[in-house]
Amino acid sequence: MNLREHAVLMAAYNRWMNDKVYAAAAQLPHEAIAADRGAFFGSILGTLNHLLVADQVWLHRFAAHPSRFAALDPIRLRPRPLDIAAIVHDRLPPLRAEREALDVLIETWAVQLSESDLDHALDYANMKGVPSRRRFGSLLMHFFNHQTHHRGQATTLLTQAGVDVGATDLLGLIVNVDGD
Repeated sequence: MNLREHAVLMAAYNRWMNDKVYAAAAQLPHEAIAADRGAFFGSILGTLNHLLVADQVWLHRFAAHPSRFAALDPIRLRPRPLDIAAIVHDRLPPLRAEREALDVLIETWAVQLSESDLDHALDYANMKGVPSRRRFGSLLMHFFNHQTHHRGQATTLLTQAGVDVGATDLLGLIVNVDGD
């Protein structure tokens, strides 16, 4: 599997896991998902908002790639988030709707990638304005790893709240070599 194929798989995993996490969160009352649980972003809702905002921040950076991926046009039209801890939506249903739309965009974009796109060095600035230049494929792997990291936190918070998210392993999406 090349890096492009891996990105497509990770985009599918991102959507699959977000669907599971949001379905699990929807089983709880608003007060339970908004309750400060001592996590880095406070609550389940805070963690899910962070994931959405961080994805938007990275997609804004990726939209500056010279390939000008058409799937990222909607991102270019939106203002870049300025605070990674921002609460974009204080209720789960609108947050979930925006998450679902963003996940479709990520999957659509991932299939547009080429191996040469992934080898490109991307110039960007972090949230404090510090410039950086890194290989685009490595940044893309960070993007997906960051999602997995914080979804793991959300899954733990949901489990502590009494909701089982179910299987979370990427293995659930990997097809057997024999096609089974």
